[in-house]
Amino acid sequence: MEKNKKISTESYKGTRDFYPEDLAVQNFIFDRARQISENFGYEEYNTSVLEPTELYKAKSGDEIVNEQTYSFIDKGDRDVTLRPEMTPSIARMVAKKRRELTYPLRWFSIQNFFRYERPQKGRLREFWQLNADIFGVEGIEAEVEIISLGYEIMKALGAQDEDFVIKINYAGILKETYQTELNLDESEVKKALRIIDSKNKVSEEEYRQKYINDFGEDKGKQLFEIEQKITEKTKQNEKFQKCVELGKKLENKGIKTELDPLLTRGFDYYTGIVFEFFDTNPENKRALFGGGRYDDLLDLFDSEKIPAVGFGMGDVTIKDFLEVRSLLPKYQSKTELYLCTLSQKYSDNADQLATSLRKQNINVTVNYSDKKIGDQISVADKKKIPYVICIGGDEVQNKQYKLKNLKTGEEQEVTEESIADAIKQITE
Repeated sequence: MEKNKKISTESYKGTRDFYPEDLAVQNFIFDRARQISENFGYEEYNTSVLEPTELYKAKSGDEIVNEQTYSFIDKGDRDVTLRPEMTPSIARMVAKKRRELTYPLRWFSIQNFFRYERPQKGRLREFWQLNADIFGVEGIEAEVEIISLGYEIMKALGAQDEDFVIKINYAGILKETYQTELNLDESEVKKALRIIDSKNKVSEEEYRQKYINDFGEDKGKQLFEIEQKITEKTKQNEKFQKCVELGKKLENKGIKTELDPLLTRGFDYYTGIVFEFFDTNPENKRALFGGGRYDDLLDLFDSEKIPAVGFGMGDVTIKDFLEVRSLLPKYQSKTELYLCTLSQKYSDNADQLATSLRKQNINVTVNYSDKKIGDQISVADKKKIPYVICIGGDEVQNKQYKLKNLKTGEEQEVTEESIADAIKQITE
């Protein structure tokens, strides 16, 4: 590195620094996700951010491994990858202790992931995600529960029913239909599915042009025009009737869904119903999160099949969803009280009072600067700390203090013994 070259203060492209206000938003999202997951009886787990690359080569799909992972050879000459998703990891964990675990197994995690892709709205190279999975239920009850879990999380975040739509399809039917009806080979089917996945994100003309760009003028136009026929053919498939059944069961619970034969999911391991939650706001027209059934993933570990259904919900898309609806929480400091000092000689007195209050579960910060009282109060206000007490000679001698509410400007006389109760009473 050049001696005089200055290091940039920017974070690595596609990642974020979380200042307190930013972290408060993420905590708001995942605190509610954790609360609802536990309310459904799900237990929290975690795993390493590093996994053997072969785990993703086997089951996540070629695009994920070849184009979107941070993979490298470590100092022990091992091929490792920063996890781009959680499903293969949880499958590995379940396979390892398959006979020791009790089913149905309900697990959730909230962790960070890495994908090497072009950063854009709703997509970053590092993101945090809730993953929730249920193992050991063959029937459609698993899909009903996992989608209900996602629905209740959305409601806990402040979303109304009209703010999002839940789309349902059956994995593999579309692929089978394209192969049998149009004689497309494997690579052509993958191209067609990638185009279909963009249907709700672009205009009809842009969508039509994607077919032409990937398949040429004649074949591209043919595929675009025959799409409706393919959709109707998909609906007639016997497997698709499970989607119809699921929709009815969810409707009985007050959860509306939409059957979408063109819904695709990017991973190769789905074996049954797949679903996605979509934002209905024109300013944020995109999928929010989704998942599906993956009964065969444990085959990778030469393990007996265990039926599984799950989903992943990322913080980036949910934050965008909340932002366009003005549902983001206003930042409020966790610190409840700021102790100002008339001069630095009262710092020890303030520190002793702070120690006493912290033992009573009051979050306190102490001024150690030589700033004027007015400036100290401005600091507390800027930091969104709701209450201040100023300490000088009279306060030290009489053990009487003025507790000031910075939001209302009101003051009340308190003793050292009554400060904690006064703050708790106000905040309740």
